[in-house]
Amino acid sequence: MEQSEKITIRAGKPADVPLILGMFDSGVAWLAARGRTAQWGRTPWSTDPRSVALVERYVTEGAPFIAEYEGVPAATLTLTDAPGPYVRPAAEPERYIHLLASDRRFQGLGVGSALLAHAAAETRRGGVSLLRVDCYAGGDRGLVAYYERNGFTPTESFTVGRDAWPGQTKAAWPGQVLARRVGLTGGEA
Repeated sequence: MEQSEKITIRAGKPADVPLILGMFDSGVAWLAARGRTAQWGRTPWSTDPRSVALVERYVTEGAPFIAEYEGVPAATLTLTDAPGPYVRPAAEPERYIHLLASDRRFQGLGVGSALLAHAAAETRRGGVSLLRVDCYAGGDRGLVAYYERNGFTPTESFTVGRDAWPGQTKAAWPGQVLARRVGLTGGEA
């Protein structure tokens, strides 16, 4: 378990699926309230069978982590060894971030950045130097900029078809893969 002054990161477990779905529901409501429905639409993930199945699969097959802020679950991500089916795997070993989401009550408190730093540390501990993530790249590309501020570099763009990701409201939406090299001796590469 990693810990800062107010943020603690713990391993997630299948019992956390409702908690994780609640974080996505919070994100959907926050985006919809701002008229930004192109990414995930308006339907809460907890009521969409495809979204529930996706979260259950990643939590069961991957390594989920939960960031708690002063003891309250605030954000999540899951690490796996490969991207989703809509992105080509890397030509080398990699760790891939899936399902990064936060409860919007904790916006701006660093819980997402703490999880991304934890993912880099876990990747390094596993003897792997490549950490990748993908995100929605539409609108103002705010998510891309967020990952860039956290040490990631855009690598390849892609388009996700309607059936590839829960909540999509368009026939396709733009995505961006980003990569971060982590040094295997404790520092960044």
